[in-house]
Amino acid sequence: MWWVYVFFTLSFLLLQVRSNYEGDSLIQLKKSLNASSTQLRDWNQYLVTPCTWSLVSCDTKNNVTQVVLNSMGLSGTLIPAVGALRSLSVFSVLDNHISGGIPNEFGNLVDLTSLDLSKNRLTGEIPTSLGNLTKLQYLILSENNLGGSIPDSLSNIPTLVEIQLAFNNLTGVIPKRLFQVPKYNFTGNKLNCGLGHPNRCESAPQDYGNTKKSKAGVAFGSIGGVLGCVVLGGVFFVWWKGRRKGYKPEVFVDVSGEDDRRIAFGQLKRFAWRELQIATDNFNERNVLGQGGFGKVYKGVLGDNTKIAVKRLTDHQSAGGEAAFLREVELISVAVHRNLLRLIGFCTTPSERLLVYPFMQNLSVASRLREIKPGEKVLDWPTRKRIALGTSRGLEYLHEHCNPKIIHRDVKAANVLLDEEFEAVVGDFGLAKLVDVRKTDVTTQVRGTMGHIAPEYLSTGKSSERTDVFGYGIMLLELVTGQRAIDFSRLEEEDDVLLLDHVKKLEREKRLDAIVDPNLKQNYDGQEVEMMIQVALLCTQASPEDRPKMAEVVRMLEGEGLAERWVEWQQVEHTRRQEYERIQRRFDWGEDSVYNQDAIELSGAR
Repeated sequence: MWWVYVFFTLSFLLLQVRSNYEGDSLIQLKKSLNASSTQLRDWNQYLVTPCTWSLVSCDTKNNVTQVVLNSMGLSGTLIPAVGALRSLSVFSVLDNHISGGIPNEFGNLVDLTSLDLSKNRLTGEIPTSLGNLTKLQYLILSENNLGGSIPDSLSNIPTLVEIQLAFNNLTGVIPKRLFQVPKYNFTGNKLNCGLGHPNRCESAPQDYGNTKKSKAGVAFGSIGGVLGCVVLGGVFFVWWKGRRKGYKPEVFVDVSGEDDRRIAFGQLKRFAWRELQIATDNFNERNVLGQGGFGKVYKGVLGDNTKIAVKRLTDHQSAGGEAAFLREVELISVAVHRNLLRLIGFCTTPSERLLVYPFMQNLSVASRLREIKPGEKVLDWPTRKRIALGTSRGLEYLHEHCNPKIIHRDVKAANVLLDEEFEAVVGDFGLAKLVDVRKTDVTTQVRGTMGHIAPEYLSTGKSSERTDVFGYGIMLLELVTGQRAIDFSRLEEEDDVLLLDHVKKLEREKRLDAIVDPNLKQNYDGQEVEMMIQVALLCTQASPEDRPKMAEVVRMLEGEGLAERWVEWQQVEHTRRQEYERIQRRFDWGEDSVYNQDAIELSGAR
């Protein structure tokens, strides 16, 4: 019964919320940063775990690992509660209006690898406790109002590869060990390099940031910096000479990882780390296209002006992260189809794993449905039809033409990209699963996005190609309605939190106009919309055996075999509805119901 799935889903979410101190900390942070009513709206302290919130990423154990709140116009202050996020590896609030000091409790973030608080209005001194962050690689505090001296404790961070403290009010002597960091910038302070020459070693070797504000005559802080420039100058000369002769020599150098031998290169290009670092402007947060469970995706431009999307894995050192990288490389090497995202190449170093894809100019279907910018065109109905058919063909290829078959496991509008012609390209195989063709299903850890997960996968952990069919059906409803798969704002008006239940109710009431995305402004074919809704409801049946295969879905979208399947579905649905209503009458669904939010006591106030 469908209500069982609804109950199971909501119960799952509520269980995630209980005793979730990380959720408490993030809610406190949201309030402290004076987020407006339209900012971080899905940071819901009652019904959603932090792992489902926007701009928050988690690891496989549902620990919060990344919080990125860049360029949002946030004000207020940072709070000590952030220090409770012990699994946090990336924290960034770049380019906001945050004031106050840096809490000492940030020194408790023992797994932190990147801390970016630049371009804010922070005051006070740099906490000495930051020296406890033994995994920290990037410390970016430039363009604030920080004062005092640079703590000697920062010299004790063995992993530091970049420190940016430019344009603050820092004074005193720069700890000598910080000049050994590969990239640093102390420009725009009243600092002494420690050699008796104030303001003579403020600029970093190999530093390409803040070039407009840096002075051309600033001297390098160490002999290593001079040698670095000589090497870079030589590289530039080789490159320039090659350009003059009409060819492009490979001038990028990388240290190979020990496990490169396990990867079959095939037709994929192996990129150098430095090449991708330059292409993405040192993985600038402004170039972030999106993020998922295993890392961020950055927009980049290669030396030949080719636009790319670089997926940088942040969890590769764990078993899941490393497996994801190897799996994705293997998957894309065997899955080649016009409606599947093509992998251009990859990069491996002892500390990095990156995947390189072509840049999709029109981003994702989800962004074109729900994040329309002024001047952008709404996806018209013919385009939505083409997206539906293209996505179904891509999934059909994964299920029927790959050996072993490939299950995507996270089919949704956000994972369907759009090329320059608005053709659908199924992407993000980071959650995909290779399945031996002799097996009907596979038991795995549940992965995916709530609202898109098939009921049998959620309850048993068993996935099959029919779980993809379910996710595809939800994606069709996203295309038709423009809405999210789960929307708790509907609790204010009705009980249907799930988009599927919402559409089924309106379909029974024959309220087609209430289903269709209002952005279409009546510019759609009612018969075609009805057909797409019917396909979606067939794909999202509770029993996986009742769902069509993707090959059948393709045929139904092309106008073959839908009428017969729909008649059968209506008969079955009518019977199920009667059974559901009978069960409802047996229970008292009064004010003490489990569905009554006020009657649910969580483990502690938020």
